[in-house]
Amino acid sequence: MTSPPAVPMPLTGDEARRRAELRRMKATAVGLLLVATAVFVASALAGEDAPGWVAYVRAAAEAGMVGGLADWFAVTALFKHPLGIPIPHTAIIQKRKDDIGSGLGSFVSDYFLTPEGITERLGEAHVAERLGAWMAEPANADRFARQLLTVGGSMLDAVREDEVREAIEDAVVRRLRTTPTGPAAARVLELVVDEGRHQKLLSVILKRLGEVLEVNRETLRTRMYTESPWWVPNTVDDVVFDRLHDVATRYLFDLAADPDHQLRQSIDLQMEQLVIDLARDPATGRRADELRDELLDHPQLREWTGSIWVDLKERIKATAADPDEATLARIAAAIAGFGRGLVDDPALSAKANGWLTTTAVSLADQSRDEIGNYIATTVQGWDTAEAAQRIELQVGRDLQFVRINGTVVGALAGVVIYTIGQLLG
Repeated sequence: MTSPPAVPMPLTGDEARRRAELRRMKATAVGLLLVATAVFVASALAGEDAPGWVAYVRAAAEAGMVGGLADWFAVTALFKHPLGIPIPHTAIIQKRKDDIGSGLGSFVSDYFLTPEGITERLGEAHVAERLGAWMAEPANADRFARQLLTVGGSMLDAVREDEVREAIEDAVVRRLRTTPTGPAAARVLELVVDEGRHQKLLSVILKRLGEVLEVNRETLRTRMYTESPWWVPNTVDDVVFDRLHDVATRYLFDLAADPDHQLRQSIDLQMEQLVIDLARDPATGRRADELRDELLDHPQLREWTGSIWVDLKERIKATAADPDEATLARIAAAIAGFGRGLVDDPALSAKANGWLTTTAVSLADQSRDEIGNYIATTVQGWDTAEAAQRIELQVGRDLQFVRINGTVVGALAGVVIYTIGQLLG
C-alpha cells in the first residue's frame, strides 16, 4: 500500500513559545554537561599532587559526563540520528511515524469514543442547559433566526421534489388507505353528535337554503314556466309556484330556527345509528373504505398533495430571501423561548440531553473506525522530519530534564561509587 504524499503540518498558535522554551532547556542541559566536562578536565590536570578531595570531584564530574552523554544520546535518538550518524534504532519517531499514527488512531477510537466515556462527558457538560442559555439571549436568538432562514432556504434547493412528493403521499395517502375508515369516522361523528355541532351546522345550511330560494325566486319562476305544459296558463303557474315557494321557504326557515323539530330529531337518530354502524357493522365499514379509496384515487387529490410541498417550499424560500422584521422577531422569540425552556424545565433539558447523548453515541459507534483511519492516514501524510520536530516541540522541553537529571544523578552516583571503592580498598 502506497503512503500518501507528505504534506506540511499546520502551525500551532504557541509554536514560537514552545520553540523558545525548548532551546532554553537544551542550552541548560548542554551547559551543565560542559560544566561537568570542564570540572573533569581541571581535576585531571591537577595531577597526583592534588588534595584528596579532588579525586572525589573528578569521579563526580566523570560520572556526570557519562550520564549526561548517555541521556543526550537517548533523547536525541527518539527524534533523529545523533550527530547525523545512522546508528541502528535511532530516529525512532521518524521511522515509526506511520505505526505511531495507526496506534494513535486505534487508541482514540478504542478508549475515547466509547459509549461510557461519551455518556459521562456529555452528562458532565450539561449541553442542553448551556445551549438553552445561549439561545435565550436576544442577540443570539436573532442571529440564530437569520442563519436558520438562510440555511433553510439553501437546503430546499437541494431537496428533490419527487422524493418529497412521494414522502407526503406515503405519510398522508398511504397511511389513510391502510387505516380502517369506519372506526375512525365513528369516533369523529360521535364527538360531533355528542357536542351537538351537527345541529349547529344543519341550522346554518337550512337557513342558507331558505335564503337561496328567496334570492332566486324569479329565476325559479322562469324555470317553472319552461317546464310547465304549454296548455297551462301562466296565471295558474304563478299560483302554484307562489304556493310551493312560500311553503318550501317557510319550512326551511322553521327547520333552521327549531332545534327540536321532528325532522331534526330524526336526523339525530340517523346520525347515532350511523355512528353505531360505522363502528360495528362490517358492511358499513366496507362501504366507508370504498368511499375513502375513491376519494384518495381522485386525480385532484393527488395534485393537491403534490402542490403542498411546492407551495410550502416557495413560501419558505421567499421568506428566507427577504425576511421581514416581524417574521424574524417571531422566529427569534420562538428560539429564545425554547432556550429558556431548556434552562428552566428539567424534564425538557433531560430529554434534550438524552437525545444528544444517544445521537453522539450512535454517531461515534458508526464512525469509530473511520475516525481511527482518518487519524492514521493524516499522520502518515505528514512530512517525517517535520513530524518529529513538532512532536519534539510538545515533549522535548520535559525530555531535557532527563538530560539534566542524568548529569546530576550521574555525578552523585560517581561520588558514591568512588567512595565505596575507597572504603573497600
